[in-house]
Amino acid sequence: MDPERIRNFCIIAHIDHGKSTLADRLLDATGSLGEREKRAQFLDKMDLEQERGITIKAQTARMLWRARDGEEYQLNLIDTPGHVDFSYEVSRALHACEGAVLVVDATQGIEAQTLANASLALDAELALLPVANKIDLPSADLDAVSRELEEVIGFDKSDVLAVSAKQGQGIEDLLERIVQKVPPPAGKRDAPTRALIFDAWFDAYQGVAALVRVVDGVLEKGDRVLLMAQGGEHEVQQLHVVDPHPRKVSALEAGEVGVVLCGVKSLDEVRIGDTLTRVRNPAPEALPGFREVKPMVFAGLYPTLAEEYPSLKSALEKLRLNDTSFQYEFESSTALGFGFRCGFLGFLHCEIIQERLEREYDLTLVKTAPTVRYRVVDRSGAVREIESPAALQAPREIERIEEPMVLATIHAPQNCIGAVIALCQERRGRQRDMSMHGARAQLRYELPLAELVTHFHDRLKSATRGYGSYDYELIGYRPANLVKLDILVNGECVDALSLIVHREKAQFTGGELTRRLRDLIPRQMFEVAIQAAIGSKVIARATVRAMRKNVTAKCYGGDVTRKRKLLEKQKRGKRRMKRVGSVEIPQQAFLAALRLGDEE
Repeated sequence: MDPERIRNFCIIAHIDHGKSTLADRLLDATGSLGEREKRAQFLDKMDLEQERGITIKAQTARMLWRARDGEEYQLNLIDTPGHVDFSYEVSRALHACEGAVLVVDATQGIEAQTLANASLALDAELALLPVANKIDLPSADLDAVSRELEEVIGFDKSDVLAVSAKQGQGIEDLLERIVQKVPPPAGKRDAPTRALIFDAWFDAYQGVAALVRVVDGVLEKGDRVLLMAQGGEHEVQQLHVVDPHPRKVSALEAGEVGVVLCGVKSLDEVRIGDTLTRVRNPAPEALPGFREVKPMVFAGLYPTLAEEYPSLKSALEKLRLNDTSFQYEFESSTALGFGFRCGFLGFLHCEIIQERLEREYDLTLVKTAPTVRYRVVDRSGAVREIESPAALQAPREIERIEEPMVLATIHAPQNCIGAVIALCQERRGRQRDMSMHGARAQLRYELPLAELVTHFHDRLKSATRGYGSYDYELIGYRPANLVKLDILVNGECVDALSLIVHREKAQFTGGELTRRLRDLIPRQMFEVAIQAAIGSKVIARATVRAMRKNVTAKCYGGDVTRKRKLLEKQKRGKRRMKRVGSVEIPQQAFLAALRLGDEE
């Protein structure tokens, strides 16, 4: 198709503002789906996405639309996630587009991720189309939302398009506006071929599938192509477009989006952000890739059965191909055996990865308590970064520990400001500023990242009755009074239960964790001591009482010294048993560290 009649755009919004429903209506309006194929959240392919009602992976669809001017246009849509943990997916999608539809809930107005995604789109110099969704709801206030978009982001009120994705109202007007306002791709068909890989996944039968946006030139079946960053040469075996089901094509031209299959079996040969070019007449320089994203939250993943370790390793390799923000490295634990220390963008990202591993690869896993990346300065002045409490040196060797700080932007109703401020102060936050937009407030707080990853989202939703939202960005490191909290079971340190906590919270955290472990560790024939310690100083203790056999049951009378002799013999036997006995710690004990801070 003539590049002048191609439009590449994505849908961006805060979570639950109706992106996936709007994508469904666009597919309906363009006749891309048959009656039998229609279902809610059509582009959300994973079971997890359907169950949770959220988008995790960005999905594409090609649609054909005959505009009011009589011309037929090819619309390449990318539906993106809304949660802060998956903002990297959004930034990748923006590189493949010339325009973005910014969806705002007409009942809630601008939220944290609305601003964050709008800022990403403006930085990428995309045409931004504001849309107020859910205007069919009784509580919708189109005028207030339009004013808010004008005041906060800078749109003209008259440019805000009112739609109802649920009822299909305003969808044709939106398609017309996409055709009019989103510029066509600027690539040249006769230039050397350059295609940007902005997503990839592993297919068990066909190998690595790369989702590409052809920027310049033409990509044809049978071409020998070169990965400009990785350096490997391959032959294009199949080309697909998704409209919205995969369909084979013979070529992808400048401006088009499609899937390239080159029979690549090795997961290390393809990298998201790389540029594909033809071996014959290669491009002189690669396209600018993506900003390297560093994980912010770390947790250990271990198989419950040792023989599942190779399966876990293979599954992590496949997930890593599809999600470059996810990282992992080998780790071993005396309590849990061989596993991996994994890095995630946030706590939800961590949950999703674990659930995908368990569902898609049939694994049973134990996850350790999440931590963040700390910066440790030792007595000699050397600086190193650690991601696990086990890597922290003895206190006498440490000059100071610095923790990552974030600037959190929180949006909440005005009548919930007090509860939000109390929550942020409890989490060691420092207020930077506060502003009002109609009935909603925007607060900006400097917070330790470690305080954000442990139930902050749930507590914020509770404090704001579900109307609060937040976004955050890393702003650097700051020295803090942090200590390593060890958990000892019968005098032996269980490394998988160690935590790095602020000294002020160490006493409470240690007491809470030992109490929970006491309830979870089964009773033995001997007494089990559970202690929380900082270095050599024990700050909390709980005891699992021993089971007692009634050794005096056969004594029906006689001298009391006979009973005493039997009880003393039993005590001596239990002391010997305690010296050689080992305590089996159940999986639930490791999950207890994850649930610290949950409200009863």
